[in-house]
Amino acid sequence: MLRLPSVSALRRCVDRWAVSPRALDVVTALSAFGLMVLDVPGLARADNSLTGVTATLVLAAGAATLVLRRRAPWVPYVVALGLMGWLHELTMIQFALYSLGRFRGRRVAVGATALYVAVAYGLFLTPGWPARHGDTLSDFLSLVVPIGVLAAGVGIAAHRHDLVHALEAQRREAAARQAVQEERIQVGRDVHDLVGRELTVLAVRAEVLAVRARGEAHQKDFEELADTARRAHLMLNETIVRRADGGEATRGLEGLADLAAESERMGSPVELRVAEEAKALSPLRQTAVHRVVQECLTNAAKHAPGLPVRVVIDVVGPDLRIEVRNPLPKQPPDRAPVSTGTGLVSMRERVASMGGTLTTTRRDGTYGVEARLPAGLHR
Repeated sequence: MLRLPSVSALRRCVDRWAVSPRALDVVTALSAFGLMVLDVPGLARADNSLTGVTATLVLAAGAATLVLRRRAPWVPYVVALGLMGWLHELTMIQFALYSLGRFRGRRVAVGATALYVAVAYGLFLTPGWPARHGDTLSDFLSLVVPIGVLAAGVGIAAHRHDLVHALEAQRREAAARQAVQEERIQVGRDVHDLVGRELTVLAVRAEVLAVRARGEAHQKDFEELADTARRAHLMLNETIVRRADGGEATRGLEGLADLAAESERMGSPVELRVAEEAKALSPLRQTAVHRVVQECLTNAAKHAPGLPVRVVIDVVGPDLRIEVRNPLPKQPPDRAPVSTGTGLVSMRERVASMGGTLTTTRRDGTYGVEARLPAGLHR
């Protein structure tokens, strides 16, 4: 027994065809053919050696070229000019000019419209131009020219609308990729903080067991277990830092001296003090210190050029403290500093992502930035 497709299946099929570019092109071609068929009786009576059947076939062949309007819109355009010169058929040219404006943009559409007007005017000057298309130049300008200009204008507007939609889609895609990247970075930091802590506990526990098993057969096994945990923690730190900064390793505390030297070359001497305890920070936290100090020194060079900067990195209880302070200039710089205004926000977000805070203060003629975040040191 023959089974007919269900209503839902037919609806899904129709929906797929409704959004298919090829289906839209076929509908466009059929629409143009349907409009041109209305002229078949007049074409059959005209002196063009066509009958009703042959005229229908010619118009069908011409309308069929609109299926190529996306990939090769010049094909229906040339065919439309031929039909206009042979059969004085203006319907096809409207679809062709719209297609050029829609899929090739403004410049191509304007050029094609100008060529259409020139060809149509040449036909107007030749004997045999149909009376219904205008006996005078005024009639020609009021009928033939607006047909092409309007069709091309609508196509150009549709082209711009498509561009806007494409840009919006790209923007949404970029935002989605950025969100995924930020989520990955956050997951990496969580993995670092949680798994890293457990690896540290494992290493300490293995060391304790190695001490207790001193002189026994399992002492070497516990020592190897502690070394493995420490190496795994180090690899985790390096991997998270590299992933968080786009695949490139970021310098830590050892790079602060280079930042200070660069700032001094720019005219701002730097007093750098790094506590010995801070050198035991994880690579992830050292990266945060490097980025905060780098941004602060850059801001100082912009807003207080030539003035000294004091940088202090130390550990206060369970917290890591980063303080950068410089005097405020008595007069603003001669030229306004080039600044996007996002540096402070970026620093605050970086510190906050690691569970810390960042504050700025103005007191006694100085400007200071202080960041505090968990040091992550086990004492």
